[in-house]
Parts: sequence; C-alpha cells; structure tokens
Amino acid sequence: MSRLTKQQSRVKRHRHVRVKIKGTTKRPRLAVYRSLKHIHAQIIDDTVGRTLISSSTAKLKLTGTVSGAAKVGEAIGKLAQDLKITEVVFDRGGYKYHGQVKAVAEGARSAGLKL
Repeated sequence: MSRLTKQQSRVKRHRHVRVKIKGTTKRPRLAVYRSLKHIHAQIIDDTVGRTLISSSTAKLKLTGTVSGAAKVGEAIGKLAQDLKITEVVFDRGGYKYHGQVKAVAEGARSAGLKL
C-alpha cells in the first residue's frame, strides 16, 4: 500500500468537499488556492463554469504571507461589490481554515462580503 502525499491528500479532501459546495448565480463560490509563493482567490459561477473575479498576491505585487492574503481577500471583496455580489460560498480548497486561508475569508468579510 502506498501512502498519499500531502498534495494528493489535499486534492482528495477538496473533491469530497466540492460534492456539497456549489456556486450559483445568486451565491457564487469563493475558491482559495495556495501555492508555495502566492495565494489566489477566485469567485466562480458553477452553473455556467465561469470565473467572475480573481485576485492574487502575484497580481497585487505582494508576498504570500498572512497579511498579503488578507489584502487579497479585501481586494476580492471590493471587486465583488462592484459586480453587486454580496453573498458567496467559501471553498477552502481542502486546506485547513487557519493562517492564509482564514485571512482571505476575514479580508473578504471586512470588505462587505457575506460568507
């Protein structure tokens, strides 16, 4: 029996969670992805399979720290307000809800999004 790597375990957790989480037109999905250097956030409408808004620390010229992640959350919240999106479903991407992922969620909440 082979052991799963951390990446394989995360993908498996994410697939399990995605069964329950669906983004609609009224309440799209806020998906978070962490790479080694950056953190990315997207608001996705799953009914048509289209990304409505995206933001990342790479796009904002920031580092992938907790403070950078909070600024990504604020930026995505402000962009969502411009498109009149007030509520989203939070998809943590199989990551634990702490650190950078939590900072993105709190930043989005501070910008006026309801998770």
